[in-house]
Amino acid sequence: MSENTISGGTRGALIVVEGLDRAGKSSQCENLRDYLQESGHSVKYVRFPDRTTAIGKLIDSYLRGQSQLDDHSIHLLFSANRWEIAKVIEEDIAKGITVIVDRYSYSGAVYSAAKGIPTLSLGWAWQPEVGLPRPDMCLFLRISPTEAAKRGGFGVERYENETMQSRVRELFQTLFDLQPNGDIHVVNAGRSFQEVSEEIRGKATDCIARVEIIGPLRKFDMVAA
Repeated sequence: MSENTISGGTRGALIVVEGLDRAGKSSQCENLRDYLQESGHSVKYVRFPDRTTAIGKLIDSYLRGQSQLDDHSIHLLFSANRWEIAKVIEEDIAKGITVIVDRYSYSGAVYSAAKGIPTLSLGWAWQPEVGLPRPDMCLFLRISPTEAAKRGGFGVERYENETMQSRVRELFQTLFDLQPNGDIHVVNAGRSFQEVSEEIRGKATDCIARVEIIGPLRKFDMVAA
């Protein structure tokens, strides 16, 4: 893979948190944001899909089952939602702000490909993500679909069922195997909240410290999926 970059000097880190539904992503992102702010870092927390934008409102209606859209169309809307926020993320990072992202391109490609539609393969689903800011680190909160189903609120939205979540988990692994070494860090999310948060804090702190070594913020490249 080529090392496409986004120019910039001293910058913040781009940290993405991924995982199955109900793995605790949002709670851990908020906890990490608070911890880093208390440690003196400038931090912003971004959650995808961003349901406040015009595109995000269409996505929200779809996820709640209030509207129907072609699977290819909704996939491209999810990607467009990331693209409309990408410039702001780049600008914040260039200012030295660390950006924590709850769900990102990995989820976008995997959840669409998990539908099993021949014309919506993982490779096809990844193409719209090429050129978006590439995280300095992606933390994947690993939890079994069975355990996730026991957690409060599971099943409220369209993709929250065990069959879909099992397929999603398999595809996450497939996609992660195609990513550059060192980008993905798996965290066992089946432990206590405190144990998980402590591991996340340590990995995030190390990532921020390594930003100067990593160099300019990179961009996503094609994958041979």
